[in-house]
This record gives sequence, C-alpha cells and structure tokens, in this order.
Amino acid sequence: MSRQVQRVDTLFLHEAGRNYLAVVERDGERVFRAKLELKETSAGPRPGKFRLVRDSSEEPRSPEEFVEIARRAERIRISEQTSTRAREELQAMLDGYQLDAKVVRTCRYCASAGRYSPITTDTAVKDGTDWICTDCARRELEKELAYHGEFTSDAKERLEDLLLDVQDLERISNLLKGELDPDLTKFDEISATTDDIDLVPVDGLDLHPELQGLLEQRFDTLLPVQSLAVENGLFGERTGDGPRGMGDDQLVVSATATGKTLVGELAGLQNVLDGKGKMLFLVPLVALANQKHEDFADEYGDLVDVTIRVGASRVNDSGSRFDPSADVIVGTYEGIDHALRTGKDLGDIGTVVIDEVHTLKEEGRGHRLDGLISRLKHYSQQRQKQRSGYDGAQWVYLSATVGNPAELGRALEAKLIEFEERPVPIERHVTFADGREKPRIINRLVKREFDRESSKGYRGQTIVFTNSRRRCHEISRKLEYSAAPYHAGLDYGRRKKVERMFGDQELSAVVTTAALAAGVDFPASQVIFDSLAMGIEWLSVQEFSQMLGRAGRPDYHDRGKVYMLVEPECTYHNSMEMSEDEVAFKLLKGEMEPVITRYDEDAAVEETLANVAVAGKSAKALNDRMIGDIPTKHAIGKLLEYGFIDGFEPTPLGRVVCQHFLTPGDAFAIIDGIRKEKHPYQVVADLELRETEL
Repeated sequence: MSRQVQRVDTLFLHEAGRNYLAVVERDGERVFRAKLELKETSAGPRPGKFRLVRDSSEEPRSPEEFVEIARRAERIRISEQTSTRAREELQAMLDGYQLDAKVVRTCRYCASAGRYSPITTDTAVKDGTDWICTDCARRELEKELAYHGEFTSDAKERLEDLLLDVQDLERISNLLKGELDPDLTKFDEISATTDDIDLVPVDGLDLHPELQGLLEQRFDTLLPVQSLAVENGLFGERTGDGPRGMGDDQLVVSATATGKTLVGELAGLQNVLDGKGKMLFLVPLVALANQKHEDFADEYGDLVDVTIRVGASRVNDSGSRFDPSADVIVGTYEGIDHALRTGKDLGDIGTVVIDEVHTLKEEGRGHRLDGLISRLKHYSQQRQKQRSGYDGAQWVYLSATVGNPAELGRALEAKLIEFEERPVPIERHVTFADGREKPRIINRLVKREFDRESSKGYRGQTIVFTNSRRRCHEISRKLEYSAAPYHAGLDYGRRKKVERMFGDQELSAVVTTAALAAGVDFPASQVIFDSLAMGIEWLSVQEFSQMLGRAGRPDYHDRGKVYMLVEPECTYHNSMEMSEDEVAFKLLKGEMEPVITRYDEDAAVEETLANVAVAGKSAKALNDRMIGDIPTKHAIGKLLEYGFIDGFEPTPLGRVVCQHFLTPGDAFAIIDGIRKEKHPYQVVADLELRETEL
C-alpha cells in the first residue's frame, strides 16, 4: 500500500450508506477505492475501520494508512451529494489532522461506482433533482432507448446531441414518451428566401384581349416565377400587328405555392385564343384532374370550352362527358396515353402542360410518362406535316422538386426556369412514437395548430399523411376537432365536400394518402407524417420534399410546420430494408434524387409496343427520343417472341395488351387463367398476388 501511494493527486470522499467511499486517483486514473468507517473519540471523529475494495472482496487495512494517504494527497474533495451531517463529520475528522478539503459537485453514478467525476454547470446533465456527468447520462439514455426499442445510429446521435444541448435527461425521456416540447422536436428550419426579380406588370403583357382583361381583374403584377417565365420566352414574339409566334418550351422548377401552375395556364390559354390549337393539361392522378378541371371551368369557362379525360373511360367521376373538340383537355397521363394508343384524334394541340413532371423517376409510372411525352410529340409532328398552318405544340413542364433540373431540361429540350424562393419559413420537427401512440400525438398537434390564428386571420389547419386508406379513417375518427379522410377511394362528391369544408376552415385536418402529395390544393399550415411510407414503399427525398412543401402559404400563414412521427424499428412490409427511424434521417439529410427514367425488360417492352401501335415503323425514333435508355432491339425481339407484333403492326393480342397497359407477365397470367377457365375474380386475385410477390 505504501508504495502505491507515494504520490496521491486526489483523495475523493463520498457517502455510502452509513460509511464512506474513499477513492484515490493519480494522473487522472483510479489507483484504488476503499471503505472508511469513522468512530467518535474524545478528540472528535477519527478513522475507525479502513478496508480496501477489490472486486467483490474487501481487505482490512490499518486506519492509520488512510491518514497517511490523506496527508500525501495534493487535494481532498468531498462530494456535494453527501448529506450535511456526513459532510460536517468528514470535515471535523480532517480538521483534526489539519487537512483542508473542498466540497465539489460530482456525478452521483460515478461516485457510487467509486469514480471521481467532478462536474460543472456546463458539463452536468440534470437527472431528476440531481446532476450527473455526460458519460453516465449517455448510459442512462441507452437504457431508456433499449426500453423503447432499437434505435439506429442517426436517431441515437440526434437524441444524444439533444441531451447535451438541453442538459436534462428527463426532458429527453419525455420526448420518447410522446411529449411535444418544440425546443426538442425541432430538427431545423428552412428559412424563407426571396430573389430580387423584377416583377412583370400584368397590363404590359399584351395578350389576347379577353385573357388580358381577365388577368387585369385578378392581378397587378405577375409573381416572380411567372415573371421569369415571361421574360424568358413563354410567349412568342409578335410580328407587326399579327399574332404572336409560338413560345419556347420550358421546364419550370419552383416550390409549392409559388405560382408555377399559372405559367402553364397562360401559355395554353394564349395559344388557344390565338387559334394555335388546344391545351392539354396533364396530371398524374384522377383526383388532381378532377380538381383542375373544375378550376379551369370556374376560372376560364367564359373564354374556352373545358373537358376532362381520365383513364380509358369517356365519363369521369363527376358525370361530365369527354369532348375531344374542347379547347382545354384536362387529363391524367394514362387518360391521354390511352387515347393515343387507341388511335383517337385529339385535333390540333397548341400546348401540352405536364404537371408533376418528376413522376418520370417513379418506378412503374415513370416509363409511361416518358413514353407519353414521346408519343404526343410524334402525334404533333405528324399532324404538322398533314395540316398547313399548324405549327405544332409548345411544351411546359412543371415540378416543385427536381434533383437535376439542368440535365432534365436538356433531355426534354426545354428552357430551364428555376426559382428557389420559399414564401414562408418551414420548421421541421422529429419525435418518436409507436403506431398506437401516434393518433394521440397527432390529435394534440392538430388541436394546438387549429387554436392558433395567423397574422392574416387564418386558423392553422393540418394535412396528415399516412400509408393506407384504412389508416386515414382510423386517425380522422380519433381527432377531437372536426377532420376528414381524403383518398382516391372516396367518390367525387365526397372529395369535393372535403375540399370545400377545408377551404372554408370548417375542418381542422384532412388525413390522406399519396393523393394529396401530387398537388391537390389544401392551404394547410402544418403537415404531419404519421408514416414515412406510401403503401409498402418508403418515401424518396423528392416525395418527402414535395409533401412537406404543402406546409405554409404566403397569403394565409406566417410559417409552416412539419412533424415526422417516427417509430423505431418499424417497417410496413417485409420487403422494406430500412426501418422508419433510419429513413427519417435519410430524408431530413438527403439530397434530392435526380429525375431519371429507368427501364427494366417489362417497361421497355410495354413502351416499345405502345410506340409501335402509335407510330409503326417509326417506333425506334420514338424510343430514341425518350429520356430513358431503352434497348430497342431486345424489346422488339421480345415483342415478336411473345406474339405481340407482326412486323411493325400490333397483333390483336398485342393491341389488347397495349390498350390496357398490361405488362407481359400480367398478359400471360390472364391468358393462362382464361385457358384454365378460371372465374374472372380468381384471375384478378392471381394478378394481385403476382404484384405482391414481385
């Protein structure tokens, strides 16, 4: 013992039950720890028993050895966590040997384990009424996390950073229990940004008189993105007193609620009124087509005839008959593509507006949009050859989220109009909760937001995104304030009622699936992600950005709020490789994915077959024009092998496959079912099962 304590840097004393724990340190390392008992003498308290602690055993030593150690110590420290009585007793004992000691704040976990760990206000973490060191706080957090389930490294890092930032273990524990402390849930804030752009006055546009008059009733100036589009050739040059020429093709990339939709509308309406051909305004979803059709009819119905084309049907949900001769055709991608695949005459097309053009990157749908664009361009060019005086179509592509805008603009042969202004700031929040707790948390967030009113006089309203129609109904039923589900499974009338009630501020929230993400217009101040999946697929960074962009409107709100409710270890299908907490931080930190259309064999065969049906021997030229890389020779070989084409003409089987958007696998599954005389319901069930297995 005496050799061990030739030099003692620190002697640390801590109350341990009725006795004391003595810890000896040298050069920052513990040399040993021992138990000390004091006894009362006529001279005051003195060392009574002194036992060296080694693992689970104790070795008795002379009390005089403790006195020798204390005299050699450069400093003696008494734990602040020691009781007043014990501190006074230790101090009296040390005074008897004329030894000075200082009371210091230490980590109670370290002290109990025989470690000297002094802490300060800057380094301590509050644990109830006590304070502990950061290392012990991390260990306690690990225990708490283990109780709630496995967390990924990103989630742990996030929570540890919060712990060290707020220095309060209980607040972090409450966060894991679904508490909504905004100082803890806030991940970051996307600031409002403005670009110094000269706004174009509406009275200087010199458009068709009827359109010009309508715009002057609504606006004094165009918004920045609209001004950029006009200044960069949206409308063609006027020659003398004659009509304007055709405007430039444009790819307009700008955040939600910045006014980019009007860019396409103005180009299309101007071309219609100038007699250059009708406008096609194309969107990815039926719900969007219905809303856009109604908007066009309300706003421009006195100037132009408006119709709608969705899917293969000639009648939409609202009962309006499709009129191919109308000035404006609002449609889904598949609706117009079906018309092309079946040889319908769409007349002279003056403008094609492709809304949500980033759909080009989506697996399963991207190749169909890519093919549609190529087939529409072919249709327009063929009509241009056949009809003198027809100049072809102007193309306007719209998106809020594109990771490679310059590259996409070049691929589409369109001038890039990129505007990065965000009208209002958006706070992004993350909190952790299991699926059963999420509705309770959503309810609190919705109530809190609806009880607030912006400086513009609007109550806060919420869009809740979840991953299934069933969950939409489940959550909306559990909200105390008025709320409604909204998804593609509702009939047209019910969806319109929800839209009207939300617009009139009669609903605190709508709970929806992906249908709203693509652009249905709900002026919400808050977006909540009950799930980071849509169906059985995790959101991409692009989809996430598109959806969170729904939070906050400049004419309604002062700021937007986004809440991600994250369930650790959660997946929604066994095909998902990551868990929800992994996905959350990937989305928050990730960069926008590039818009690239990728082709597997089925997609290449489907689009090549459609191009053969529309263009015959020119199908290769259509394939070459598409932005995705299609192995044309291989696809043609497969079409011949499958009996879908004969030369460069579709066979009767190929025509049916083409017109119903079937993959080869689906086509052969149906044929097999017919040959085996299966009931039609069984054939449909087999197709559904096949999709699940894929």
